[in-house]
Amino acid sequence: MTAAMIDVLKREVKVLMFDQYGTVVDMQQGLIDAVTPFLRNKGWDGEPHRFVTWWRRTHYEDSMIDALCDRGHTSYRQIGHRAVSHVMARAGIAYTQEEVQWLVAQIEHLRPFPDVLDTLSQLRTRYRLVILSNGDRDMLENAKPSIGFDFDQTISVEEAGYFKPHYKTYQKAEELIGEARTSIMHVASHAFDCIGAKAYGMRAAFIDRRSRPYGETPHQPDLIVPNFAALAEALT
Repeated sequence: MTAAMIDVLKREVKVLMFDQYGTVVDMQQGLIDAVTPFLRNKGWDGEPHRFVTWWRRTHYEDSMIDALCDRGHTSYRQIGHRAVSHVMARAGIAYTQEEVQWLVAQIEHLRPFPDVLDTLSQLRTRYRLVILSNGDRDMLENAKPSIGFDFDQTISVEEAGYFKPHYKTYQKAEELIGEARTSIMHVASHAFDCIGAKAYGMRAAFIDRRSRPYGETPHQPDLIVPNFAALAEALT
């Protein structure tokens, strides 16, 4: 992106709207840290990172099915319970529902990536900072102490009744924020989330921490940066 295009973003963007899970907080490593002793105690000899990847992939697939069926919104927590139960069965691990609930609850204690807090403080001098998450309202509220940063607004997709990237989630966020969609930049580490925001007419910044291709979608992000520090460097 050229310097002139960056200047346009600085002029027009008023709100930075962040995905939480995997963008603000390190979901993969945080869940690996949580499941490793649990799986060891269960006698499972597989790799914890694979268990977490199966869990997250199953959760994503189930949430997309829920949105596409369009028969009412299932809570993020309930989708999580189903996903963890499925992965436990796949791995051949005996489990109780209390254990499933405990594992899903660890999402509420995830910590931010190391570069996040300083960067958010820097960005706050110029922009309103908002969370738009697939998490349930109470899960997002419970997560605030672990994140350690007071966002200007926290929005759950419960308000829209669909999971991202359904357009109604971004539409509801626009309504609740009170700014035109073109003045809102969605920041996410997931291409599907950036695609949803761009398809709705918002700006988007893709945080490419793992150096993976974004894909050949027509809904390309306005910015691709490797981390939050680079985001702040571009936008402040």
